[in-house]
Amino acid sequence: MATTLFRTAPAARAALRASSVKIGAAALASTSFTRGKATLPDLSYDYGALEPYISGKIMELHHKGHHQTYVTGLNSALETIEEAKAKGDYIQAAAIAPLLNFHGGGHKNHTLFWENLAPNNKGGGGEPEGTLKSAIDKDFGSFGTLQTQINTALAGIQGSGWAWLVKDKSAGTLQVITKPNQDPVAGNYIPLLGIDAWEHAYYLQYQNRKAEYFKAIWNVVNWGTVAKRLEQA
Repeated sequence: MATTLFRTAPAARAALRASSVKIGAAALASTSFTRGKATLPDLSYDYGALEPYISGKIMELHHKGHHQTYVTGLNSALETIEEAKAKGDYIQAAAIAPLLNFHGGGHKNHTLFWENLAPNNKGGGGEPEGTLKSAIDKDFGSFGTLQTQINTALAGIQGSGWAWLVKDKSAGTLQVITKPNQDPVAGNYIPLLGIDAWEHAYYLQYQNRKAEYFKAIWNVVNWGTVAKRLEQA
């Protein structure tokens, strides 16, 4: 699903122009807006389509509940920044930067996450092919090694966060990184594959057995989407 930031969105333009809130700029990249408002993206599959690996109940709560909260929070932060700028209150605008980063990052991260998933044997699961496979073999040695590195990174996250397969634009290589909370991938890194390690992504089904969730999610990873992101990187 395409996600674009409409340059005509006044609140977004105001937020990105203010140097005091540059921290939130990365969180707005690849974010969908309609009439100046961030919107919850539709999924290309039903909530239950990823079962038994991710339950339909988790998917519905995760998408309609948690992701919607980030969308609402992002719109609220952008509106507050717009109001503060109209009053010339740049201190207040700067004070909203952490909320812009958190909710904007949450919106961006989850939008990428949904696109990273597909029903098993219907675009999800299996192993990467073509150029993506070659890049993984070159930088990690094998697909199995990549899986191990990402699962180890996920297990090492203290609290909430994400593990990402990224392309380092400077080095031209693929790397595995982690981000705390909802911090977006930014700078020299281009996000290719993200796995949510927040409890809301798995707890209803796996409880405290999060290692089982980390193992199961590979069965619904959409490698076609990952490959397209690498091509565009």
